[in-house]
Amino acid sequence: MRLEKFVQYFNIKVFIYFLIAVTAVYTLVFTYIYNFKDDGYILADWLINYQDGGFKRRGLSGSFFFILQDFTGLRLNYIVYFFQFLIISGFFLLYTRLIRYKITDLLYLSLLLSSIGFVGLLNTVTYVGKKEFIIFLLFTWFIYLLDNDKLSKNKEYIFCILLFITALLHEVVLFYVPYFAIALYLKTGKIEIKRYIKYFLAVIIPSILILKFGKNVNEGMSLQILAQRGVHPTYGIFYWNINERDYIKQHSHEYLLYFISLAFSVFHIAYYMKCLKGQKIILSILLIAAFLFSFPLFYLAIDWGRWMYIHMMLIIVLFALLLKKGSTGYAFEAIVINKKFYITLFIIVFSLIYRVEMSGKGFTFEGIIYRVFVAPLELLHKM
Repeated sequence: MRLEKFVQYFNIKVFIYFLIAVTAVYTLVFTYIYNFKDDGYILADWLINYQDGGFKRRGLSGSFFFILQDFTGLRLNYIVYFFQFLIISGFFLLYTRLIRYKITDLLYLSLLLSSIGFVGLLNTVTYVGKKEFIIFLLFTWFIYLLDNDKLSKNKEYIFCILLFITALLHEVVLFYVPYFAIALYLKTGKIEIKRYIKYFLAVIIPSILILKFGKNVNEGMSLQILAQRGVHPTYGIFYWNINERDYIKQHSHEYLLYFISLAFSVFHIAYYMKCLKGQKIILSILLIAAFLFSFPLFYLAIDWGRWMYIHMMLIIVLFALLLKKGSTGYAFEAIVINKKFYITLFIIVFSLIYRVEMSGKGFTFEGIIYRVFVAPLELLHKM
């Protein structure tokens, strides 16, 4: 009886707004903190540049920020954070607008509470401030325009230009471009190969250029150039000298744990799709194809948790396209206590229990519940 009363007054949409706000603030705060620690990944990755050795992967952002610093005289930390702030807050605000007039239910909320969904940011602080937020922002804007029938041909070409530029900022966008094609198919219900090709070409062309002509991230002078500009990373991307395939082999016992997280995430998404009406088989095939398209990432790079996290975030945004529209910004589907409710509740609780690290341990019982209720007590005990 108590459970029935609780779910009767539980507003799913309000909770989603709350979760978005908490995640956004957490992400922006920790991005700021890490930026001003001269973090070797969250800051330094944005400062890879063409000044040291010429054209290279991810180098466009650093050269752009150097120009802005020369023009304004501001610290690089402030300049980089300003753009990170715009990109990250832009994503969260646009996602809020996307789902504002959508009827959300408990099962959709469970996606956000996945250990590699929005909660993943709260679980793993190293997810903050990364360049994939550019992809999240672009894809959410793309879905928003699709959902509101505002994606004109001219805007499609603008997206292709932005994807081309994004590939020069971070080549990872190449492995997630299928989601743009999937979104187009879900909206139109038609297979339009010619329409999809331009999106793939927009990221394949710069990737080929990087592969053929790109220099090393650090050609020997990057740290000196950054030091002259007031940034002194002591670890991170400019120090990276690891054979990632060998690293994965040497730590295979840790990386095998990712298959537990992956299996649960597949079950989670499969159950969500089981509850969808129509398009289930085709959508399942398309999502499997999107994951397989990203498979080289898992072979070449060690951040398996990060690659899974990007997939889930894009799927969360993609599935918003399938939600029914409501009349108010607080529209949600009332919770009914039945078999579906208990399965969804199990998924949510288990998602909050476990944690997926960016690289290394792919499954630990140090999720949100541990970090909120256990870790503070352990810290107090040590003190």
